[in-house]
Amino acid sequence: MRINKCLSELGLCSRREADRWIAEGRVRLNGETAEMGQQVEEKDRLELDGKLVKKAGKAVRAQAPRRVLLACYKPRGVVCSCSDKDRAKNIVELVNYPERVYPIGRLDKDSEGLILLTNQGELVNRINRGGRNEKEYVVTVDRPLTREALDRLADGVELSELNQKTRPCEVWQDLRLPPGRRQRQFHIVLSQGLNRQIRRMCEALGYEVKRLKRVRILSLRLEGLRPGEFREIGLSELGLSEELWPE
Repeated sequence: MRINKCLSELGLCSRREADRWIAEGRVRLNGETAEMGQQVEEKDRLELDGKLVKKAGKAVRAQAPRRVLLACYKPRGVVCSCSDKDRAKNIVELVNYPERVYPIGRLDKDSEGLILLTNQGELVNRINRGGRNEKEYVVTVDRPLTREALDRLADGVELSELNQKTRPCEVWQDLRLPPGRRQRQFHIVLSQGLNRQIRRMCEALGYEVKRLKRVRILSLRLEGLRPGEFREIGLSELGLSEELWPE
């Protein structure tokens, strides 16, 4: 099988994260630096950061690990990348779970809120293939929002640096908030995940994001978790079928 799928099947990461590790030169196949797209056979040895993760003569997964899916409240200042280049504390260190887990998707260092972690590399691929990626955020900006700005956020914003326009999305303000706070805050629901998308959208309209908090992924909400806390969940809490679990 392809090397990124092999790393995923070993329960080490998602295929996308595996590709990043390979590009960074962190993966070795039979003692040689691995290359993107290489095939891994039963007779091969595989190392990650100098540590053996698959022995020669062993199948990719001799025994499937216990399925783990965690919901975590990532605080600001914590990164989602597990790269050694990151000097800040990463989400895996924060959780310190007894089994190896890694994040599904990302929240940038300055953002906070709900993030999922798993040890099932194929799970993220199965979720994304079905287009199941709706996420809700609460955003606070540096000055009062105009009706025009809110409409433009909802209709889609041209991001010149990415040469792409964002998809139409749902945007609203919480009328229960005091006027001064409400004028600087909005909810937005995204189904795409461009790099620093919300911050880029606001910047394109002349606003600076002061606080960005993810409060929902699919049907799962952040309520009940404090910054740094996590709990185990099932796919049903996300509104997904348990059949999505990899075999």
